Amino acid sequence: MKTSRNSNFSFNSFSAVIFDMDGVLVNSEPFYVEVEQTNFRQLGLEISEEEHQTYQGTATDQMWKIIKERHSLKQPVDELVEMTNSLVTPYFSSLVEMEPMPGVEQLIKKLKEKGFPLALASSSTPDVIDIILKKTGMRKYFDVVVNSQLAGASKPEPDIFMLAAKKLAVQPKKCLVIEDSTNGIKAAKSAGMFCIAFAGPGSELQDQSQADLIVTDFGELI
Repeated sequence: MKTSRNSNFSFNSFSAVIFDMDGVLVNSEPFYVEVEQTNFRQLGLEISEEEHQTYQGTATDQMWKIIKERHSLKQPVDELVEMTNSLVTPYFSSLVEMEPMPGVEQLIKKLKEKGFPLALASSSTPDVIDIILKKTGMRKYFDVVVNSQLAGASKPEPDIFMLAAKKLAVQPKKCLVIEDSTNGIKAAKSAGMFCIAFAGPGSELQDQSQADLIVTDFGELI
């Protein structure tokens, strides 16, 4: 049942929890949108907000592969990816610290107290993941951290979540995923996992209807 609160839901039905990063752990999606729109303008691309939202949750190289084909760009994908990364990585590096999404650290602490192994599965680059985990002080909570490069495929493919489950030594059906994007939710469901959608800032245009449960506040899960 898709609802803001499912009375039948319990973390006790699962053996591990996997978190997305951008839009779940931190409110970083607006910055990515701004950077990518800057890139689009530099390339003379007219990409609607609706199209742009379809790339949320995917890796940067996957986004540019689709855009290159869809809009007949001549630049190599590697060059397009570097355009984005050259702005993203220095920005996050320049921040003194980052605040986690309200309520998420309290939820994570609660899960750790209950003995749940936790994983982070993000489409961001390894460098950006490391920076954000360091700036938020959240690295200590995660037993496993995986990215699309390690998995070999980007969301909406299930590979990243399957890899996280393998590293956690937990069956996919016993994993619970917390996501915000359409692509992330599709990936989690394709992996055979229960998925909670976080309807937080920046997710307004994301189709979260495939999620098993939708929450607007992490406090609903504590």
